[in-house]
Amino acid sequence: MDSKQPTFTLRTHTPSDIPWITARHGALYAEERNWGQGFSTLVDQIATDFQTHHDPATERCWIAEDDDSSDEHESRNLGCIMLVREPDQPSSAKLRLLLVEPRARGRGVGKALVRACVDFAREMGYARVVLWTQRVLESARKLYAAEGFSLVREEEHEGFGEKVLGEEWVLVL
Repeated sequence: MDSKQPTFTLRTHTPSDIPWITARHGALYAEERNWGQGFSTLVDQIATDFQTHHDPATERCWIAEDDDSSDEHESRNLGCIMLVREPDQPSSAKLRLLLVEPRARGRGVGKALVRACVDFAREMGYARVVLWTQRVLESARKLYAAEGFSLVREEEHEGFGEKVLGEEWVLVL
């Protein structure tokens, strides 16, 4: 029996990854959290804005890709994340759209994606990284805390079809 942990590679996105990002966010969060059209619309807006306006010199999207995938019918994509400059605060970046496929959870994919964002933000000279997440996303919250982010604000909202507690986290670099 082979006990070797499957491997993955992080790469920058291609334009064809954007539809995958929006589709997987919508499908996965509908299935796992029962989040509705409001969530899918938000993800689509974020992804479209990134694709249309991102500056490749200071902003990035990463895709985690399975190195060991042998199923030709299954996507090799295991996860994604974006880092974008805050338009009204040029010294700040925003972490966006972290997603890890269920089959990749527990393999270090989420940790690697978050670390890639933080390392890139430091390299680009950003003073801080901010993010918005939801209290119910416990695994993501643990990743953010482990990377040094601090919870700075909470606010209840109903944008995803149910009441959820949104959280703003900040990492000072």
